[in-house]
Amino acid sequence: MPQPNRSRSIAGRVAIVTGAASGMGRATARLFASEGAKVAVTDLDLAACEDVVAECGENARAYALDVSDREAIAQVVAQIAEDFGGIDILVNNAGISRHAALEGGEDYEAIWHSALAVMLTAHQRMVRAALPHLRASDAARIVNIASTEGLGATPGLTPYVAAKTGVTGLTRGLAVDLGPEGITVNCICPGPINTGMTAPIADEHKTIYAKRRTALKRYGEPEEVAHMTLSLVLPAASYITGAVIPVDGGLMARNA
Repeated sequence: MPQPNRSRSIAGRVAIVTGAASGMGRATARLFASEGAKVAVTDLDLAACEDVVAECGENARAYALDVSDREAIAQVVAQIAEDFGGIDILVNNAGISRHAALEGGEDYEAIWHSALAVMLTAHQRMVRAALPHLRASDAARIVNIASTEGLGATPGLTPYVAAKTGVTGLTRGLAVDLGPEGITVNCICPGPINTGMTAPIADEHKTIYAKRRTALKRYGEPEEVAHMTLSLVLPAASYITGAVIPVDGGLMARNA
């Protein structure tokens, strides 16, 4: 039986990061590239992806991708595999967040369908599109980015909460299905992080919330989530699968 690859390097590995134009996706793409990986930077806005590629260097390429578009996923993933000669790592990071009142009628319905399309259905489609290429890797890794909203709930975010909770379940299901092939599937649940989604919140309110709710008394930075993602995609992380890991400054650890 061949010895498992227990390298702590992703140099030369091919990684796809969705929602990579900003926030945690951007931080992840930059970190992976700095570690020597070949990174497919994907997001809706090609120009924004190209800005990230400029930060990453020659090991990265930009791809416009609407993850709610099934055909686009198939086409872009196939193109990435052709351009880079395979796929070793998939990070499902793309996300959206909008307040949704239950009495919102058609607006609520639209937000619901959009949330599930972008943050749950897209994840399984990305996995299925990348799977033939991941199977050819000796250290295939999948990381789904959920949220602490998948472990608890904030009022007014039901579609987001439902989608993120679905991601934790999808992660476990995929881990069980793909485990016999040595493909690991894990989930990160970021807590309060300084990203575009949280930018509209006043700094004063962020400080109050963080001091009241987190053990570390502060918001996290995208790079802190990216480093956990890196840890999970290392070839050496070969016996970690089906895990749902909060990166939340101790938010979920506190009772009050």
